Amino acid sequence: MDVRSFWLAGRPAMGDAELTVTNSHDGRPVGTYSVPTDAQVEEAIAAAVAVQKEAAALPIHVRAEALAHVSRRLAERAEEIAQLISGENGKPILWARGEVGRAVATFRFAAEETRRFSGDVQRLDTEPAAAGRLAYVSRVPRGPVLAITPFNFPLNLVAHKVAPALAVGAPVIVKPAPATPLSSLLLGELLAETDLPAGMFSVLPVPNEGAAALVQDPRLPVVSFTGSGPVGYSIMDQVPRKHVTLELGGNAAAVVLADADLDWAASRVALFSNYQAGQSCIAVQRVIVEESVLPEFLDKLLPAVSALVTGDPQDEKTQVGPLVSVAAAERVEQWVKEAVASGARVLAGGTRDGATVAPTVLTDVPADAKVAREEVFGPVMIVQPVGSVDEAFAAVNDSAYGLQAGVFTRSLDVAFRANRELEVGGVIIGDVPSYRADQMPYGGVKDSGVGREGLRSAMEDFTYEKVMVLTGLSL
Repeated sequence: MDVRSFWLAGRPAMGDAELTVTNSHDGRPVGTYSVPTDAQVEEAIAAAVAVQKEAAALPIHVRAEALAHVSRRLAERAEEIAQLISGENGKPILWARGEVGRAVATFRFAAEETRRFSGDVQRLDTEPAAAGRLAYVSRVPRGPVLAITPFNFPLNLVAHKVAPALAVGAPVIVKPAPATPLSSLLLGELLAETDLPAGMFSVLPVPNEGAAALVQDPRLPVVSFTGSGPVGYSIMDQVPRKHVTLELGGNAAAVVLADADLDWAASRVALFSNYQAGQSCIAVQRVIVEESVLPEFLDKLLPAVSALVTGDPQDEKTQVGPLVSVAAAERVEQWVKEAVASGARVLAGGTRDGATVAPTVLTDVPADAKVAREEVFGPVMIVQPVGSVDEAFAAVNDSAYGLQAGVFTRSLDVAFRANRELEVGGVIIGDVPSYRADQMPYGGVKDSGVGREGLRSAMEDFTYEKVMVLTGLSL
């Protein structure tokens, strides 16, 4: 098997060590990649620093065309890339193709936003003392961006850091998840086809223990991290003077109220508790249902869960594939067993075969069980009855996390109430919390992180406002 190079200051490079990625479903090798040395990591950082002024001065059309080029090339190579994602991640090809489609859109949105991201003008002569004065407010890159990305979306979550960085003229260094670096290495190949200056991007698949040196390097003033809460907050603690964006976990709730379309709610909850094998920060984990419709809802939910096709991620019909590793599946299985030992009942699933966990539905789950309080990151949902809208919203907020929530209701008043009262970064009315449009602001509150992604939001996050005041003008 050929060894894939990494990307060092825009060019392919090889290190002294190699690692192989295997498929979690059948154990087959998917690809072998070269690991950068410490000296090569230093070279990448130095190159990002050296190019930052040139990068910030790049004409808008150069940045926009580079991003548009990547979007087009992703579309042209979509099936190849989907197969790569499915191979390294274990994601069913159905969802892998969806991820490629989203990455195509993410880079396209970034190219469009780049052309619109052009500053603001304010007349200051609103007071006599400022007669003849005008302010030009622009946004300036904070500096090179360190992007630390997770395994669950090995292409599109990389895109959500790389695209806005390049859009604002900031060099970016990507440290992908060790389990799934191949998609980001292929993305580096597409970026190398553009006219971006050398040093503007690097993709460094270093082991996790090598991330600390990158995080602590004062020459990388921006850290954008997506992953687990303990790791994310440890990064913030290590570098309190850096600009740190954290996209962390959740235990997303879907509220099903008595006026909901129960057929729609059941089908959506069933699918989006288990898509990506539950390995999504906004996968449905807690299902909060008004008691008056609970029996009818379960009568629709359980058959919908049972009908999901679980198996080989390469099978076109598979909807639920394996977790990223056997160890991850064993942890999910153990959490389910702990809940059952404490009194929870299994209504569906609850079994494991290698890295695959059967879609699982639990009820009567104790409030302090891990599957209720923590992020399962597996195909497990708990169903919790409530007596009213008040109780439902209180249950959603009874969590350390606050990423997104879904509310199935036909009431506009209840929708706006949910928006007011739910302690989350996003409220999805009439659908599951798993919905995300790549251009919208995305992020959480509480232990779900700080900052927002979603192209323009991230572009603002990677920059600061700078004001130039012109004087003596005839306005």
